[in-house]
Amino acid sequence: MKKFFIIALFLFISNASFAQLFSGESVVNQPNIDNARWSWGYFLGFNSYDFDFDYINYNPDPVTGQDFRVGTRTGFNVGLIGNLKLHNNLDLRLEPGVNFNTRDFQALKADEGTFREISATYVHIPLLLKFNANRLNNFRPFVTGGLSTSINLSSNENNPDDNSAGQFRMKTNTYYYEIGFGIDLYLYYFKLTPSIRGVFAINDELVRDEDPNSIYTGNVDSMSSRAVFINFTFQ
Repeated sequence: MKKFFIIALFLFISNASFAQLFSGESVVNQPNIDNARWSWGYFLGFNSYDFDFDYINYNPDPVTGQDFRVGTRTGFNVGLIGNLKLHNNLDLRLEPGVNFNTRDFQALKADEGTFREISATYVHIPLLLKFNANRLNNFRPFVTGGLSTSINLSSNENNPDDNSAGQFRMKTNTYYYEIGFGIDLYLYYFKLTPSIRGVFAINDELVRDEDPNSIYTGNVDSMSSRAVFINFTFQ
């Protein structure tokens, strides 16, 4: 599913770009939309979350070459955008939103019954710099990067039960760095911005089990999320 959305995004961008460059179009849509110091909008999109593990003693399963198997699914993003124009080619953006996602987690070097379905709802708050190229007809490519934080409303951090009782626990607060790119498409009534962004957690998110030899947490030095966001912004 994630690959499908990435391919669809690039096809959409490519078609729009070639149409602008080679059709001889001279009508400029929304010519003054980027002149405002402050602007607002909203976004809808998709996500795919994974885990990155560092181990105390790397000793993977001899068959799979892994200690854990993580299955990803396509999640959903929704949120708002506040944009401050700093320069003709530089914007500061605040993009608070809510992300819904599910990951499948399984410890491989264990008996059956170790499968966990980890569903999470994140309040995600990125502060990003958006570096814009000069506008060409009705499109404008950009790159973006910055820092973010999130609150995992489904973390189970304070749950007294751990994996021995079937509860996988994560920390509530997480911090990330983000980097991505996209293109502003100036349509007749609004500006549409498809973008793709990588999101990488900085801190360890794992809450350890009481048992220091737990198959889930005993050999984990750190566990951090990483994700791909595909968003469609409307301004």
